[in-house]
Amino acid sequence: MSGTVNAAAEGTAGYRGRNSTADRALDILLLFDDDRLVLSAQQVAEHLGVARSTAYRYLQSLTTMSFLEENDGGSGFRIGPRVLELARLARKGIGLSDLALPVMRDLVDTTGQAALLTRRTGASVVCLERVEAPTAIRLSYERGQILPVNAGAAALALLAWAPAAERDEILSRPLARFTEATLTDPEALRSRLAEIRASGVALGRGELDPDVLGIAAPVRGSDGGVIAAVSIAALAHRVPDDRVPALSGAVRKAADDLTHQARLSGL
Repeated sequence: MSGTVNAAAEGTAGYRGRNSTADRALDILLLFDDDRLVLSAQQVAEHLGVARSTAYRYLQSLTTMSFLEENDGGSGFRIGPRVLELARLARKGIGLSDLALPVMRDLVDTTGQAALLTRRTGASVVCLERVEAPTAIRLSYERGQILPVNAGAAALALLAWAPAAERDEILSRPLARFTEATLTDPEALRSRLAEIRASGVALGRGELDPDVLGIAAPVRGSDGGVIAAVSIAALAHRVPDDRVPALSGAVRKAADDLTHQARLSGL
């Protein structure tokens, strides 16, 4: 996203620059279209400009995460169930987005910070909506962006209220690190998630994007389960500590307002 960024953020290449493996995984997924429903390792190797063995490792990694699956007879790779699940959530999220956008705009007006709406699917978080602030900042979260669930206030809010069995399964896997502030130790992360549940709000500082302060709260559906998170993102050095409680209260109110609307709509 274009806009004003602080010196620390300008000194980094951003999330995508820090994680070329994620870039290549997305490149592979974007190779699929109506005329190319199955990919071979050789096609991927030629597109990425890497050895066939390297391309195959990328394909196997995506298969392990269920983004791809091997085609019948081992003749290549096709779209896997995780992508279909993301598509289902995207369709389901359209109704939630319609409800959320007015709430998010009010949150931006109240706080002066960018507002985000995110949902979780497995070990990933999807950004459904983003409303810009008067002063824009560079963020990893773009509409439609898929990110890991262990970094950033929005992701941690969703993980904190995930069903215990799913949370345990996610924490049993290796966790990605994006900055020095990212928590990758499972026990440390469990303790952090317990604190988030106790306080009702997630606060993140530079765990995904350097010098970005994030505050997130859960949105619940008609069955009481957490269906999304509402959050704000700001440059940390522009937010004094004594303003954090007021911002947290505004985020919590926005999440409560959206929860009320989601329940009335049967989401």
